Amino acid sequence: MQGKERLMKRIGPPGRRQPPRGGGCRFVIGVSGASGAAIGLRLMSELASRGHEVHAVITDAAVEVIRHEVGASWRLPKAVVRHGIQDPRSALNSSSFVVDAVVVAPCSMKSLSAIAAGHADNILVRAADTALRMGRTLVVVPRETPLSLSALENMAALKRGGAVILPPCASYYHRPRTVDDMTAFFVGKILDVLGVDNELYRRWGDGR
Repeated sequence: MQGKERLMKRIGPPGRRQPPRGGGCRFVIGVSGASGAAIGLRLMSELASRGHEVHAVITDAAVEVIRHEVGASWRLPKAVVRHGIQDPRSALNSSSFVVDAVVVAPCSMKSLSAIAAGHADNILVRAADTALRMGRTLVVVPRETPLSLSALENMAALKRGGAVILPPCASYYHRPRTVDDMTAFFVGKILDVLGVDNELYRRWGDGR
């Protein structure tokens, strides 16, 4: 079964909307101000390269993190549509702009708290809140350690609300040699949840 078919089987049809170019799914990728911005950027690139429609929301804090961790010359893939974090005209403000899934990667503890509380004071939190309201797939990639009780309780609240909590936990069975190898593993796990076929990491038992 192809990735889109698996996704549609799990979350249901996306409703009446103009299908994105190439017949792919429509994803919103939020990047908040936690370390690990490369995960969100790589995820956008992988989805866009597969013909999916990708919308990006990047917080001001995330921009500073990206400049520090990725470099000042960072760019989004050309096919990605970027929305201002406080743009009242953004289509992401409305549930009438139907998306297939929202991913917040990485997700800071501030954004995690806001999503859990339904405090939609910016477009990133609004998109995540709308996904929960509409019964769509929401994947949250919390990037913090160790975790406080409030952070754990916020994650539990989101899990009860239907979100997928996907911490970027390191794995060693695939024998990563570089930071890029580890990033690819994290992104591959997110793509697995979204039902998008990928070979970004060596899977257990595949013999490679």
